[in-house]
This record gives sequence, C-alpha cells and structure tokens, in this order.
Amino acid sequence: MTTLLLAFAVVLLIAVLVSSLAHRTVMSTAVLFLAAGFVLGDGLLGVIGLRAGDPIVKGLAELALFTVLFTDGMRVGWKELTTAWRLPGRALGWGMPLTLGVTAVVAHYVAGLDWPEALLIGAVLAPTDPVFAAALVGNEKVPPRLRSLLNVESGVNDGLALPFVVLLLAVAARSDDLHLAELGVELGLGLLIGVAVPLVAIWLEQLPIFSASTKYEPLNAVAIGLAVLALAYATHANLYLAAFAAGITVATFGDKQRESFEEFGELVAELLKLAALLVFGALLTPALFAEISWTGWLFAILALVAARPIALFVSFLGAKLSWREQAAAMWFGPKGFASVVYGLLVLESGIPEAEKIFHLVAVTIALSIVLHSSTDVLVAKQFDDATETPAWHEAIKQRLKGRGTEDRRSD
Repeated sequence: MTTLLLAFAVVLLIAVLVSSLAHRTVMSTAVLFLAAGFVLGDGLLGVIGLRAGDPIVKGLAELALFTVLFTDGMRVGWKELTTAWRLPGRALGWGMPLTLGVTAVVAHYVAGLDWPEALLIGAVLAPTDPVFAAALVGNEKVPPRLRSLLNVESGVNDGLALPFVVLLLAVAARSDDLHLAELGVELGLGLLIGVAVPLVAIWLEQLPIFSASTKYEPLNAVAIGLAVLALAYATHANLYLAAFAAGITVATFGDKQRESFEEFGELVAELLKLAALLVFGALLTPALFAEISWTGWLFAILALVAARPIALFVSFLGAKLSWREQAAAMWFGPKGFASVVYGLLVLESGIPEAEKIFHLVAVTIALSIVLHSSTDVLVAKQFDDATETPAWHEAIKQRLKGRGTEDRRSD
C-alpha cells in the first residue's frame, strides 16, 4: 500500500509538471498513468505488486466509478436532460444497443465466444467515458451540441449498461434462476437512496435554522455522496445507480450545492480516475498480452473502429449533423472506468469464460485509452480550423467582390 501510494504521488507530480504540454499536444495524462502502472507492475519492474482479485483493486475501481457517476449526474440534471435530449437520445436509445449488438457479433464470430458471453462483453464495453476525449468536450470551438451529446451520453450510459451486465452474467453462468427479483430490489433500492438522500439534505439546508458557510458549502455534496455510498453498501443496493441518481437529483433540485461542488468534485473525480488507471495499468502484464490470440487483438480493434461507428452512423441517419460532428461522435466512444469495473465483476463471477473475457476487455480498454486520448487534440484541432477558415475565406471573398466592383467602374 505504501509503495502504491508513493508511486501514485510521483506519477501525479510528473503529470502536473507536464500537464500544460499535455493539453497542447497528443500527449495524455491518462496514457501517462496507464503506462506508469504497466512499467511499475509485476510484468516489468515489479514495484507495484497487484492482482485482479486484490481487494484494493476492486475497492478503488468501485470508488472511482461511484465518484465519476456522481459528478457526471451533476452535469446532466433534469433540465439538461429535457432540453438537450434529441441527439443523446439517439445515441442512447439506438446507438448503445446497436453498439452492444455489433460488439457481440464480433465477439462471437471473431473471438469465438458463445452468444451469452459475447452479449456480456458487448454490455461491458458499451459505456463510454469523456475523460479520454477531454480536448474535444472542453473545446469551445467544438459545436455545443456535439459536446453536449458526448457529455450527456457518457454520463448516462454507465448506469444504463449495468442492469444488462448483471443480467447477462446470470445468463452466462447457465443458472436456472436469474435472480430477477433480487436484481430488481437492488436497482430499486439504489434509485430510492439516490433520490431520497439528496432531497433530504437539500431540504435541511433550506430550513431557517441551518446555513452552510462559504468554506463548507462544497462539503455538502461530499456528505450527500458519502451518505449515499454508505447506505448503498449497507443495504446491498445498486451502488452505481444510486450514485448517478444522486448526482441528477442534486443537479435538479440543488443549484447552490451543484455550483459549489463543481470544481472540487471534478478534482476528486480526476484523482480517483488517475489512481484507478495506475492500478489498471499494473494489471496489464506482458504475460496477459501474450495470452491473447490474434483473433483477440482483431476483436479489440474491431470493437473500437467498427462497433460504435456503425451503430452511431445508423442512429444519426436524418439527424442533420455535419460530417465533422458525426465523424467525431462515431469515433469518440472511449472505454473507461465503467468497463474496467464491469470487467472486474466478470472476472470475480467465476463463469467459465471469465478470464478470457477479462483479457479481451482489458486489451480493448488499453487500446482505447491510448487511441482516444491521443487523438482528441487532433480532432478538436479540426474544429479549430473549421471555425477559423470561414473568417479569412470571407475576407478574400469580400476583397474579390470589391475588386469586381472596381473593375466594372473602370469599364
């Protein structure tokens, strides 16, 4: 634990020192932490000795995903969901199931998985994460509807994928009892806790006898998140649905809490994401990559370059997006923390193909992190050029127009 903490501190310091350069180039802090974990893990230097079954791996991944879902929920309150739902609705209502289906087809016919396992890996890899396309989502020259699409979609699809993962895990286990009633109770409790706890906390702060000081205002949302986390653990409720529901509830009914927590919450989420990436990188040993056959590598590539592009191309037919916007949306479906955690759930489930599925998920996520976080700046630059080009083009056009008028006058 001490070694892991020291390694994280050193890599974090390096990331801070080069962060300005990373924002201007294809260099990525996400790739830095992933690569550091790989180098420091058992596969190379052996400084960080971790296994996929270690409690710290699961605990950190769960906490990171909980925080990500909580903060993502705060970005997409009910108002945002209702006013900017047209494009995200297409991506979630059509794109996500189609992505799952295309990934499952590739897993079955290329990686050789049976249909239950193929559908399971499709559900695990369906969610997306905007942190690996930060330059695109955070660039004001990128059209707002595209940024909103990627942000809302990635914030919602983590939670939407979870019921499919749990259900397909039961199917893959070849169990006669799918425990649908138990699953329903877990999801219902998660939703109840995620809505009730923030509502009570916001109501209490509005009472005349209570008033949070400016210094402590950001901690209100922290307290809400911790309460939701503890209650979800205590009642065996669905942890991730509770987190996302709590974030949406705070964003919808607590503008003050949302605004005060925003900057602080982003920093906490970023720290946990980077720590989870370091740990995940330590699990990616050369031996793991060596065990993956060429068909496994082909599956990983096709899952990135074919599944989402095909799904979103179909989903956005008639949406009147420009070709730049549609191409960016089709490409930027980066796999992130939700897929990491769901992959670990599969590994711990004990189903016959658990290890093979985890290996395929791991290599797909690793490739996604490298490819998507290294191309976000390049794609965002295309939008920079697109916004700058019309200005000089219009100037030349006006100059030519004026020259034509002068020519006519001289005639």
